[in-house]
Parts: sequence; structure tokens; C-alpha cells
Amino acid sequence: MGRGSGFGKVILFGEHFVVHGIPGIVSAIDSSTDAEVKKSPTMVIRDERKTAKGYSEEKRLQQIESIERMLKAMDLDPKMPFDIWIGGTLPGFSGLGASAASSVAIARAISEELNLNLSNEKINSVAYEGEKAYAGNPSGIDNTAATYGGVMWFKKNPAGGQDLVEKIHIKRPVEIVIGSTGKVANTKAMVEGVADRKKANPAKYGPLFKQAESLAVAGRKAVEAGDLKKVGDLMNENHRILQEIGVSSKELDLLVDMARKQGAFGAKLTGGGGGGCMVALTPGKELQGKVVSAFKTAGYEFIATKIGVVTY
Repeated sequence: MGRGSGFGKVILFGEHFVVHGIPGIVSAIDSSTDAEVKKSPTMVIRDERKTAKGYSEEKRLQQIESIERMLKAMDLDPKMPFDIWIGGTLPGFSGLGASAASSVAIARAISEELNLNLSNEKINSVAYEGEKAYAGNPSGIDNTAATYGGVMWFKKNPAGGQDLVEKIHIKRPVEIVIGSTGKVANTKAMVEGVADRKKANPAKYGPLFKQAESLAVAGRKAVEAGDLKKVGDLMNENHRILQEIGVSSKELDLLVDMARKQGAFGAKLTGGGGGGCMVALTPGKELQGKVVSAFKTAGYEFIATKIGVVTY
């Protein structure tokens, strides 16, 4: 039996914009998806992750397509049958890179089961192919975080060449709270919607994309300097831009406002938007606890975790 894992993630700066070559900052979180794979006469997928209501059903066809794409990328028969179990500590919530984490975990498990000895670089490229089933035109930021962990500066090469990936040093792990709207988001539709609106209205979207790039650059400086107040302010500004490009929702805005009212340094949606999750920067156990308590009282699911702690 082959086993593998992939990290979940939050995007501090740049989701949606990274698809178009704007840099972003991503951090793996201390939660992962695990997979176990063994050869089987027929394809069996047992997804036992904790998920938002309807997540598994919504993603099922995409999941099958993803596995077929990954097998093809490994130069294997895309219809090769396996018994695949998926679990781990990372919930199946939209916005946490759950699909990328599962793709990396499954790719690693298949590699071990078939003695392929795939490198991390190859696992990452295989998982990127798998992500196309979920996101259509993925940036690559999710699978890169799921594969390597840590905090990273990511810039997609729009021409299809090597992406720029640089590790970012963070002075110490920082507490965050991830809040889930409970709504399953269609990442592919959200990505395509932004691309369509950008093409239809370049006068509006051009300046917003430039602002997003400036925020990412300033965000990197603040992260590396350990200036968490500045990081939070920039995250708040990033959320405003995401609202303007039409990827937030009333539920996400509610959670963001709730976290800020409890004293979070910054809060924004994370991932594709349209539902899914948001992330609040809450340095220290006390502040993290206040945001957790507010989410719990309001009946929202959450993850209290840290950024800057894991690496593969």
C-alpha cells in the first residue's frame, strides 16, 4: 500500500491575480490531507474527509477527472484502477487548497504503491495537472504549497515556462483563524468569471491588478520584517480589491467583519471566493481565541491553526 500527504494552505496575497502572472504569497498550514492507495480490480474512492455539506458530491466528477489526469502525467494508463482512501486533518472546505492537497497526497501514494520514486518536483507537476480538473486554468500556487509547505512567494509564468517560487523566511509561526461559510465554491467558474470580466472591462480591471501587485510586494516586505500590523492592513486592502473584482460574498464579508471587530490584525477571503473560506491574522493565543469564540457563537465552522510552521 502506498501512502502520501499534502498540506492545506491559505493565500495571504494574490488569489485570482496569480492566474494572470501577478505575484502572490501563500502559506501552508498545519493541517494535511492523507491518502492511501493500493492496486485494485476496479476503481474505488473512499473520501472520509470532514467536508462542507455537498462538497464531496460537488467535486466527485472533478475528482475522477483529476486522478485520470495525474495518471496520464505519470505516463500511466489513465483508467488504471486503484482503491483510494482519502482522509487527514484538513477539512474539505473550499479555499483551503483541499483539492490540491488531495492531488499531492494521491500522487505521492501512487508513486509509493508503484515504486515510481517520483521527486517533489515531479509530484508538484503531476498535482498541477490534477488541479486542472478543479480549476480549469490553475495558477499552480495551491499545488506548490501542498507539495513543499512553508511560506512562499509565487509568480506564475503566463507563457507556460518555469514559475518563480521563492521561500519566504518568517520570524516565528503566527496564529490564524480560518472561517468557513459552509458554502461549496466552484473554483473553475470563479476563475473564468474574473478572466471574462477583465477582458470585457480592462479600464476597471487593469488598475485593480496593478494595485494587487503592489500589495503583494509590500506584503512580502512586511512579512519578512515581522511587521504583522502592516501585514494585516495590507490583507484588509487585498480583500477590498477582491470584492471589487466580484469574488467575495455576503457570507465571506460577514466573517471578515466579525474577525476584524474582535481585533484581528487583518482578514480577507482566501482561495477562489464565492463561498468557501476566509482567513484572519490573529497573533497570540488570546486574540486567536476571541475570533474563534465569535465564530463558534455565530455557528460557523473554523480552524485555529498557524502559518509558517510546516515544510516538507
